[in-house]
Amino acid sequence: MSPQAAAWLRFAAAVGAGAVAALGQAPYDQPLLLLVGLVVAITLFRRCARPWQAAAIGWGFAFGYFLHGWVWLVSPFMVDPERYAWMAPFALIGMCGGLALFWAAAFGVSRWASDRVWPLIFFLSAAEILRGYLFTGFPWGMFSQSLVNVWPGQGLAFIGPYGMTLIFVAAAAVFVRPVRPVFANRFALLGLRLVVLMAMIVPFSTAPSAVTEHTVRLVQPNAAQKDKWDPVMITEFYERQLAYTSAPPANLDAAPDLILWAETAIPWPLDMADGALSQISFHAGGTPVFLGVQRRDGMQYYNSAVLLGLSGEVIQTYDKHHLVPFGEYIPFGNVMAKFGIHSFAAQLGNGYSSGVGPTLIDMGALGMALPLICYEAVFARDVNGAPERPAFLMQLTNDAWFGKGQGPLQHLAQARMRAIEQGLPMARVANTGVSAMIDPKGRLTSSLALNTAGFLDAALPDPLAPTPYSRFGEWPFLVVLLIGLGCALLLRDRK
Repeated sequence: MSPQAAAWLRFAAAVGAGAVAALGQAPYDQPLLLLVGLVVAITLFRRCARPWQAAAIGWGFAFGYFLHGWVWLVSPFMVDPERYAWMAPFALIGMCGGLALFWAAAFGVSRWASDRVWPLIFFLSAAEILRGYLFTGFPWGMFSQSLVNVWPGQGLAFIGPYGMTLIFVAAAAVFVRPVRPVFANRFALLGLRLVVLMAMIVPFSTAPSAVTEHTVRLVQPNAAQKDKWDPVMITEFYERQLAYTSAPPANLDAAPDLILWAETAIPWPLDMADGALSQISFHAGGTPVFLGVQRRDGMQYYNSAVLLGLSGEVIQTYDKHHLVPFGEYIPFGNVMAKFGIHSFAAQLGNGYSSGVGPTLIDMGALGMALPLICYEAVFARDVNGAPERPAFLMQLTNDAWFGKGQGPLQHLAQARMRAIEQGLPMARVANTGVSAMIDPKGRLTSSLALNTAGFLDAALPDPLAPTPYSRFGEWPFLVVLLIGLGCALLLRDRK
């Protein structure tokens, strides 16, 4: 076989390994296969003599991983397929190929720094934190996301998502290290590999979390995105939510102390919704309601959530601050307006404007709550940025944009990560599902199935003590990362 043919074969193997690795994420939830795919990629990396060859392996592995794991990205374009379906493959391939450059750089720089495997642990982890922060970040599909169902996922409470990603890459590297002939070394390495394999398949299970005396009702209308703003369907979805709000508790459960509606739960902007808000409060029968709504302030629009009083008055307001680029606003749109291009300026109502940042909502007897609207639950730093520790987390989301399976379930996995990291329960309400109560260990204590309409009365779990990650954030990870990168570069200089 010619060298060129061998190189292309290695590249194809890297893409295939990435596609297999994506089986570690929802809806498959097989972290062992993610580990296998990463082991194959690292093995291919070891056989690369030059940095550009290693970069090609890293790009191919990432592209296969993202392409399989992010097929749901085409779903928003299928809401109005006659106009936008043609864009879907370009958006998917462009997104996957562009973000794969982070891993390509990690593989290439690692091979430049050393002919060994261990520097890749640190360079790939560095690429992941850059992917999560640069250009507002897109940390969707991190290796640590696959661990929420198994014991290692509880490590999120100690070292967070990036720390657990570093541990995951290190675990994969253990399987690439040759077994030395010395019996003690061989025995220790084989034992470590066995521990890693068991950790990937043993589900997390302990005694159920303690619960408070409070109950939260989650209202899931199941409004498909293509129908959500249809004038004919608006009334049906609205009345469906009213009926769920006023319904008596099922199975003699306790009456709810709080009712949650999903993101953009009503079609009217807040300044035109007084009648609807009064009607919602009337159906709630004196129970506070927290719901998503669009808000106007002059020419600016906000993706917001409001807490209603007994007569439908707005007691508190939260404006989403971490917006989706190109989905909720156009980057640099306000800057372009200064040069006469006004079509993309959020300040002129062409897209959403960003709120001031994480804000706590006073829920009375339930305590202070930190609201997260949709995409904000993807970012651990948004939760850690709260002005003080809340009693629980709330996520209001419209996952109808993400399709009917893969996307919503991956979004749910990230919500579970945030609960584990903070040691806090999360009440999650989603338009099409999955609406769920999540305990501080990331387990679903009760849930409504995806793509179904209904409501759920769930007991609010007790919070745990503040976790190490909630206290120190990414700093321990960054210290370890900088030491590892420094050692790799120092050895490069000596070489």
